[in-house]
Amino acid sequence: MRAKLALVAAFTLLTAACGGGGGAQTTSDGTTKVTLGLIPIVDVAPVYLGIKKGFFAEQKLELTIQTAQGGAALIPGVVSQQYQFAFSNTASLLLAGSQGLPLKVVSAGNASTGVEDKDFGAVLVKKDSPIKSVKDLAGKRVGVNTLKNINTLTVSNSVREAGADPTKITFVELPFPQIPAAIEKGDIDAGQVVEPFLTIGKEQGLTPIGNPLNGLMVGLYFTSEQFAAQNPTAVTGFTTAMKKSLEYANGHPEEARAVLTDYLKLEPAVQQKLVLPKWPTEIDRPAVQRLLDMAKKDGLITKDPDLTKLIP
Repeated sequence: MRAKLALVAAFTLLTAACGGGGGAQTTSDGTTKVTLGLIPIVDVAPVYLGIKKGFFAEQKLELTIQTAQGGAALIPGVVSQQYQFAFSNTASLLLAGSQGLPLKVVSAGNASTGVEDKDFGAVLVKKDSPIKSVKDLAGKRVGVNTLKNINTLTVSNSVREAGADPTKITFVELPFPQIPAAIEKGDIDAGQVVEPFLTIGKEQGLTPIGNPLNGLMVGLYFTSEQFAAQNPTAVTGFTTAMKKSLEYANGHPEEARAVLTDYLKLEPAVQQKLVLPKWPTEIDRPAVQRLLDMAKKDGLITKDPDLTKLIP
């Protein structure tokens, strides 16, 4: 209960800090300027590809991109309209919806490939670590980019399904880029990462031991209910452009891979080896429900969000 109250307070404080108002601006030629909040990870490559291909310009949208460490940090900015749209992991949005925050999902984001040892996320450990499977994470220090979120939920669920006690895990919050080095230094015993940090870690000699994100709808794009009500044309245009971007990225993986260097500093070997996620154009609702069930089992969510409002 204390953790839940802390999260609610964090959302409230962050929303206040963002200030009120904001919103889109429309130029004389009918172009709407909007700010999109993103996390600098492989998941969001279709956005950059869509901008290059002109899919957003076709919809009379001009995007300004701002980045954050995790999706939870972007949610209050959307509520206050500091950002008109943003990308977040599905767990953050379910939590926000359960607390009554006025959000509306407008597009699919990304999903696990569902292929063992060929996915865009995994838990990393040292090559000589005594941790050989997710079951061994009980009692260990595990790095995640955000506490009480999709990575803590999915790691805990994997440990529970393996027959161990996830409450014995000590989760340590670290930005994704810092997790591989923290494992090497021994500051943490393991870390849950996504690409490109999965491949970066493997290139540094770390070993993946499992993928807790397996089969899940990992990320979604969203706006605020207020912005959606006041700017229906912009929201429809964003949804249309995102669908084209996701479809194009799926159909042209090498172009999606190439666009990564537009926003990530990658060694050529990492860029070529990393695993791309799936970019579905439709939201996998059963996968969203599975994540909601995990959040309820962990006590992170005690009241179901109204999914008909959050993901119409």
